[in-house]
Amino acid sequence: MPLALIVVTTALAHAAFNGSRLTISLNALAMGASPLTVGVIMSLFAALPMVLGVPAGRLVDRIGVRWPMLASVAFLALMVVLPAAFPGVLALHLAAAGVGTGFMLFHICVQHAVGDGSGEGERKANFGWLALGFSISNFVGPLFSGFAIDAFGHRITFLMLSVFGFASFLTLGARRSSFAHTPHGTGPAERRSAFELLRNPELRRVFLVTGLLASAWDLFVFVMPIYGTAIGLNASTIGLILGSFALATILVRLALPWISNRMRDWSMITATMCVACVAYALFPMVRTVPLLASIAFLLGIGLGATQPSVMSLIYSKAPAGRAAEAVGVRTVVLNVSHTFLPLAFGGVGAALGMMPVFWTMSVALASGGWLSNKRRLLERAA
Repeated sequence: MPLALIVVTTALAHAAFNGSRLTISLNALAMGASPLTVGVIMSLFAALPMVLGVPAGRLVDRIGVRWPMLASVAFLALMVVLPAAFPGVLALHLAAAGVGTGFMLFHICVQHAVGDGSGEGERKANFGWLALGFSISNFVGPLFSGFAIDAFGHRITFLMLSVFGFASFLTLGARRSSFAHTPHGTGPAERRSAFELLRNPELRRVFLVTGLLASAWDLFVFVMPIYGTAIGLNASTIGLILGSFALATILVRLALPWISNRMRDWSMITATMCVACVAYALFPMVRTVPLLASIAFLLGIGLGATQPSVMSLIYSKAPAGRAAEAVGVRTVVLNVSHTFLPLAFGGVGAALGMMPVFWTMSVALASGGWLSNKRRLLERAA
């Protein structure tokens, strides 16, 4: 399995995806859009992926990752260009839907490529390397976008972000033979409901945790541009705060091999919930950049640690031949959060301000920590 190739191309594609999320939201705000309108646009990143996640996973199980991966990253790069070619709020809506859908399929492909290509003993470590690639792009994408917007404007920033996507496509294309491809019709023919996966108690717990952690991650990415703009921060400063969050995820994922030897999966998840709960409780109490960046760093330390544990649990519990479908179900859960959370919290933020938004998430994470701690105690007793 070409793990280094997967990590590099993932970092490039995710930089385009993540940078476009910040650029689209700030472009909409610059056009005078309300927090609710920004919430609608941001929810479009996940609307089609929410519907298409399971079929996409089944496609990857059936034909392999090669052509879906190439097609998805090419489509992502083209959709990033759209707001530069046709400026306006409509183009931002279309770009959000297209970028989100393209990255959804790419994300399933790279997760399956790592999970399917790794032995049981090395899977968690390999997912850790993939997570590190995501963290690097989480740092580069928003930081690059923030400075590019202040220096060149939104249209040029979209063009520059598309270069990351096209670079990922060209790199994958040059090594496409390294990835598995199965001709149509030779994969498993039996059609089974995705609800069978939800009836698996272990997978159901993982999907529940995935949804809550995704909500915590997405809320920060969605709210920070709105909150930062409201308190008078410019695009590069907002990018720096988002970059502080991403830098923390890089550092914690570099330490994951050491941490994983000392903490079991559910212990890691419980600790994550507690740290993120504290960070969200603190956010609305501060307005200065150093404190905002420090709390963002704390949140990144918490949320950055769990992805390898979650993916390892999914691959260890998924039925044979349905691992990518299980990743697709996880993708649906993620995108339910991505779709409805910006709408809900955008409306609340427009009506009541950001404080109730932050504290509602803090309470939700406290509840999730209590539930995951019960599973941690069972894991320790086993």
